[in-house]
Order: sequence, then structure tokens, then C-alpha cells
Amino acid sequence: MHRAVVVILVAGGLAGLGGCGGPEEGASPEKGAAQPVSADAEVAPQRHVPLEGQPNFRELGGYQTSDGRTVIWGQVFRSGELPELTDEDVARLESLGLRTMVNFLLPEEIEMHGLDRLPAGVRQVPHPITGDRTAELSLAVQQSIRTGQFENIPPEMNVEFHRLLLDDGKAVYAALLRELMDPANRPLAYHCSHGVHRTGTASAIVLSALGVPWETVREDYLLSNTYRSEEIEAQLARIRQAVATDRGVAPDQVDMANVEAFYMLDGTYIDGTLERAIEEFGSMESYIREGLGISDEEIQLLRAELLR
Repeated sequence: MHRAVVVILVAGGLAGLGGCGGPEEGASPEKGAAQPVSADAEVAPQRHVPLEGQPNFRELGGYQTSDGRTVIWGQVFRSGELPELTDEDVARLESLGLRTMVNFLLPEEIEMHGLDRLPAGVRQVPHPITGDRTAELSLAVQQSIRTGQFENIPPEMNVEFHRLLLDDGKAVYAALLRELMDPANRPLAYHCSHGVHRTGTASAIVLSALGVPWETVREDYLLSNTYRSEEIEAQLARIRQAVATDRGVAPDQVDMANVEAFYMLDGTYIDGTLERAIEEFGSMESYIREGLGISDEEIQLLRAELLR
């Protein structure tokens, strides 16, 4: 199978978008990351929303744009799947005032892992990314991981995955931007399985549309490594042990390099999104305008709603 095909299985007025950011809360200041901004100096907003049943639920608020504005806190959230939420987790989401949950998962994935647990009254919007490559191959990569056929998921497939999502997800990502334009839909969250590939591409598009520089987009993408660290360690240990048992070898004899590269993200992965946009449209701004069909007027509306 060609690597460019295998990759999809895994999951899984716009000029001048450059700018500056500040540090992630609870961390040392880093170039390009956003500082939390709050009207209440005593209670700073928190990017990470700690949930027992999903470690990767987090905010897009607080990031700075090229023109010095800031993404409003408490309006846009990204996540992994949510069927394992506890009652306390559901109460936490209810406290956020969540109104809409956009789900990028395929029906087969939802059937396999279960329905999201959400507060009563949250509008659930199914937006599966069903391009031919995505729909046909997504479950096959999961099978490759379960069976230890790690040769099917070489590290370079992660870059290609984001490149392909930019094509296969056009209709879904355009719909997401339009959902966000309407204040009646917010606060809004969106998710795929782990909150990494499909959700990472969505977040790159949303932040770029708002005028957040790519350096900050990249850093937001890499936060999944931080918030999923315990989950990743446990998953890799389970995979290693399962494959070792199946092959009748010691766990340390299982070559985990490819699967580790899949779970532990590198900034070059999400850069594939930008590279593909530049190749096909000349820039991310043109991709949003021409590829997604989002007008300049819609971009201005989105920014008026989500920036301050």
C-alpha cells in the first residue's frame, strides 16, 4: 500500500496573519505562545480543562494575532473523543456553558468506541471527514497498530496525513468555521479520536483564519504531547506488551520506533498542513478563502466574534 494512502488510515481580507504570542499558563515563557488574558486578575483562564476521561480537552483562547488582538477565552475548545467521561467531567463541561460539540469521527469509529457523554442540551453536530482515502483506510491503521504491523505507519506518514486532511476535510472545516461565526453555537468544542490529527488540522485552520501566526499554531499542536503524556506512555506500554505476547518475544525486542513517532508529535507533522496549502493555493490565507470558500466578509465576522 502506498504510504500517501496509508497515512489517512490513522485517524486520523486575510493578508498578514503573522504575529506574536506569550507563554502557556503554568509553564515558562516560550517564544510565540500566548499569555492568558483575563478581566479578573485573581482568576487567570486555564488552557487545559482537566477531565478524568479525556486528557486533551483544551482552550484556544488567549492566543495573540498579528494585529495585537487576542482570541477570546471560553468560546472555542478542542478535544479527543468523550465516551469515557465521568459524571464529574460532564459537570465540568456543563460549567463551561458548552452549547455545541462537533464530531469529526467516522460512524464506524463511534460504533467501536461509543457515544460522547455530554451535558444535557449540548447540540451534537456530526461532521465525519469522509473523503475516500480517509473513510476507507482509517480503521486499517488502527488494525496495523493492534497487530504490530508498524511498517505500515512510518514516521513520514504523519506529515502526509496532515497534507491529505487539508484536501479531504475541506467541506467539514468550512462548516466548522461557519458554526463558529454564530454566537448561538458557542461555546463550541470539536474533536476526533485523540484530538491530534483531524482536530489538529482544524485548529490550525481556525487559528490561521483568526490571524494567529503559524509559530503559535505549531506550539498549540505540540501541547497534545504535554496533556497526553500519561495516556501515551500507557498506550505504548500496552501495545508493546500485546505485540511481545503475540510474537512470543520479550517486550524490549519489539521495535516501537514507528508507533512512538505516531503517538509523540513533532512540529513538522502539522507543518505538512501549511506546506500543502502553499503548494495548492499559495498560502494558508488563500486556502481558507479559495479552498474552503470562506469570504472576506465571513472572515471579518469570525474575527469580530472571537477576537478582542
